[in-house]
Amino acid sequence: MNIDLTDTTSSRINAELVKARRALGSPATGMVLTLVIVTDEGNHYDALKAASGASKEHPSRILVVVRRPGRSPRDRAQHRLDAEVRMGSDAGSGETVILRLHGELASHAHSVVLPLLLPDAPVVVWWPEDAPEHPSEDKLGRLAQRRITDAAATEDPVGALGLRASTYAPGDTDLSWTRITPWRSVLASSLDQKHSAIKGAVVEGEEYNPSSELLALWLAERLRVPVDREISEGPGITAVRMHTADGEICLDRANGSLAELSVPGQPDRHVALQRRSTAELIAEELRRLDPDEAYAEAVRFGVNKLGTVDPANPKPADPAPAAETTPVKKAPAKRTTAAAAKKAAEKAAEK
Repeated sequence: MNIDLTDTTSSRINAELVKARRALGSPATGMVLTLVIVTDEGNHYDALKAASGASKEHPSRILVVVRRPGRSPRDRAQHRLDAEVRMGSDAGSGETVILRLHGELASHAHSVVLPLLLPDAPVVVWWPEDAPEHPSEDKLGRLAQRRITDAAATEDPVGALGLRASTYAPGDTDLSWTRITPWRSVLASSLDQKHSAIKGAVVEGEEYNPSSELLALWLAERLRVPVDREISEGPGITAVRMHTADGEICLDRANGSLAELSVPGQPDRHVALQRRSTAELIAEELRRLDPDEAYAEAVRFGVNKLGTVDPANPKPADPAPAAETTPVKKAPAKRTTAAAAKKAAEKAAEK
């Protein structure tokens, strides 16, 4: 069931939701949360598709906020709210309302969304593309218990991680962190078994992949050993190697779906590490609405500290400002030939 409302109000949208629910024979809501998606006209289709897939596991009211402030002064001076209400098979397992805010109303999205929130239910706000610099201080972000961003959708993913570290507030999370949940689970289970002390680690992944940086930060913060980042062709994260006195613990995924886990003294094992869809990532984030302390510790550790952890100092220094947060790239080692060494010795003798 689709209902189009032009030049409407939040109260009229609520009335149509109640009327449509009764027409479908389900007067009770049966939804567990409100998911607010803040996006633009070009990206709202993919975001809504992912949210609808996640609603099969978490029935929710999905509010899609599409800002259309207008380009000309005349368009910006006008204000209008257009809505599209979807229920039944067209809305997955919940209710969907697409809100298009025209003119000056685009700057007051929180006043439109507030009357449409489910009573006594948690609120989650998701920015699929352009997230505010301070999600917790955004007017829509203040309404939510959880705020989801995606550093991988920005022009400077590593810089975005530095910004998330400096502006972190309890309830913030990022889909770049959600993508590495299977990696963290497999690595943690491999370390639960008996092994010698870990001396260092290497994370291999694509150059502009914030998930690789977060995985390296998580390892460095948990193990208190130097962790280096190496660039690979991908897709995504390709390998994690942890150096021990008995050998190398390696989790290698070359094709983006099936990985091989090698532990010294044990036979190699194959592990399923399929790259997950956005719907699966959102569904995982909606399973827990409490602050993610592991994400907070990892992202605040500081990207610039990779490869520089002193095991004797278990507590890292305060994270550097966002402007100084840059990925660590190791320069290639210089090879010294025999002829070059001879010339250097002759110059030293002349001096």
